[in-house]
Amino acid sequence: MTQVKVKAPAKINYTLEILDKRPDGYHNLKSIMQTINLFDYLTISVFLSEENNIILDSENSEIPLDSSNTVWKAAEKYLKKAKLFGFTIHVNIEKNIPSQAGMGGGSTDAAAVLVGLNKIFKERLTKRDLDEICASIGSDVNFCLNGGAALCTSRGEIVEPVNFVEQSVSVIKPKNFGVSTKEAYSAFAQSKDKTVPNNTEKLAELMKEGKFDKTLLYNSFEKVLDYDELNTVKKLLPDSLMTGSGSAFFVLRNSFDMVFDKEKYFVSEGLKTIPTGAEVMYYEE
Repeated sequence: MTQVKVKAPAKINYTLEILDKRPDGYHNLKSIMQTINLFDYLTISVFLSEENNIILDSENSEIPLDSSNTVWKAAEKYLKKAKLFGFTIHVNIEKNIPSQAGMGGGSTDAAAVLVGLNKIFKERLTKRDLDEICASIGSDVNFCLNGGAALCTSRGEIVEPVNFVEQSVSVIKPKNFGVSTKEAYSAFAQSKDKTVPNNTEKLAELMKEGKFDKTLLYNSFEKVLDYDELNTVKKLLPDSLMTGSGSAFFVLRNSFDMVFDKEKYFVSEGLKTIPTGAEVMYYEE
């Protein structure tokens, strides 16, 4: 048996500007994404077997443990791309990133399993190979593989690093409430006002110089997702910004300066932005 443990960081979107709809049904977008030190942990074990098998387990009952999970998809695609046969891949997923939060939980886990498997199989695939797999799984997976701060365009899979700026971050998400990506884009498609302020390019240029301007934070989904749970957070924290397609919000400071009911909200204060993506913690042959 060979085993590796990988930490998979959450992400936030400093900006997320939705543009035109593409022929393939997706939307073009411009976004500056940033990884933070809130992690899922994946322990990946590989055994010899008569045929390829993928087994997932987790104490988190909210995530699927079958072929619909991005971790499963990533492992399956890795084995196929690397032309590997006769292996059982067992992945334990320790979830700390909330689901349906817009924080890239599924995407970062997929990136992490690719990083872990490539470590176990002695860098069998190139960085380009891994990026191709990422793009075939989801729009944020390429970014989660690379991490740090980046300007993401097209569906989100084209990633251009920008200078990392260390920031304090606090995150809040209504519990028992989530917004699916499909639901968010459907709401945007039905909205009449699709103009964007072009904040992404402005902030990207500043970050390339090592600067930052909080007034440029922007998310196209905030003006089209009208739910009491989201509106309540925004009312309590006017300077917060929704990340991704929701339902989590963040502020760029060490705490919220107010107490939230932990029964109603997932709250994580005192976080930091980090310059890395999915990383191997330990490796054992």
